[in-house]
Amino acid sequence: MAVRQTVEPTLARSVRLDDGGVLILDRRRFPFERVWVRCATAEDVAVAIEDMVTQSSGPYFAALFAMVLAARDAANLPPADARAALDRAGARLIASRSTNNHLRKAVAVVLAEVDAAGPVAGADLVAAAARGAAVGDERYRSASRALGEHSAKLLPDGARVLTHCWADAYLIETVAAVSRLGKRVSFFCTETRPYLQGARLTAETLAEMGVDTTLITDGMGAAVLGAGEVDVLLTAADRVTMDGHVVNKVGTLGLAIAAHAFGVPFHAQVQAPDPAAPTAADVPIEHRAGDEVLHTLGVRTASDKVRGHYPAFDVTPPRFVTTIVTDRGPFAPDALADYQCFQDRQDYRREGP
Repeated sequence: MAVRQTVEPTLARSVRLDDGGVLILDRRRFPFERVWVRCATAEDVAVAIEDMVTQSSGPYFAALFAMVLAARDAANLPPADARAALDRAGARLIASRSTNNHLRKAVAVVLAEVDAAGPVAGADLVAAAARGAAVGDERYRSASRALGEHSAKLLPDGARVLTHCWADAYLIETVAAVSRLGKRVSFFCTETRPYLQGARLTAETLAEMGVDTTLITDGMGAAVLGAGEVDVLLTAADRVTMDGHVVNKVGTLGLAIAAHAFGVPFHAQVQAPDPAAPTAADVPIEHRAGDEVLHTLGVRTASDKVRGHYPAFDVTPPRFVTTIVTDRGPFAPDALADYQCFQDRQDYRREGP
């Protein structure tokens, strides 16, 4: 049956700003509990991001709203000092997760709106930061909608899709676009250890949206690909370099290699390739505490005689990638320079020679 269009899933709005701070749905406990963590300062938000309270696209929205908190805290400072305080808050947020560059984009869009307002302080500073957060929110959601539409067109009717982890905004918009096209899709989700994002976040969101969803362990991906049970490997990317390397949740590389071996296309989703990362060497790979892989949902799964190792992301070379799907459409991994050419053409048409 076709995907059933439902109400907006829970994770679509998992970060909120109110007068008392930033409220973040604790994804470490979702879907078993719906617990909101209140962050009163930008530092609180940075710590929540580091501690995995929010994941996938959540840190982007958390960083947007954290910059508003930073503006509130700096409102009584002279304009130059307030602007410096925002820089410090932004740097702290960016450093909280180094591999995904969405945090950098979130900080940049708020600072751009503040700078456009001129040297400001007080209520004007807070208002400018709030405008920047609103712009960043809509920009991200709009780009995700476009990306989802392009992705849906690549999925054949009846496609059996394997995914690993996944940025929820991309997931939600892809499924919504599939529904609008009247296509049928089903998903295999890897559990994504050690935080089980695939089991608790991706699979739950797909189920909320009425998608036929099957959960597998991380070690089963090659088996289902080899058995012919999967038509497409589709994941998000935390970052894509200009030479076509896909940086994503660790485990993506192994799935991409298996998909390549069995002739299954791999489509990687990212709103835009990163011009600040010409090659994979330009992307820092976050290494988290090895102790995290020794636990699952708070339960230790290995004795104290062993140690853990946790590179949180891996890098898939372009030869194992079929398509990079962006907000401007699909591109071959070796043709990402065309992404910027597309923008240049659009600017030329608007502004003229």
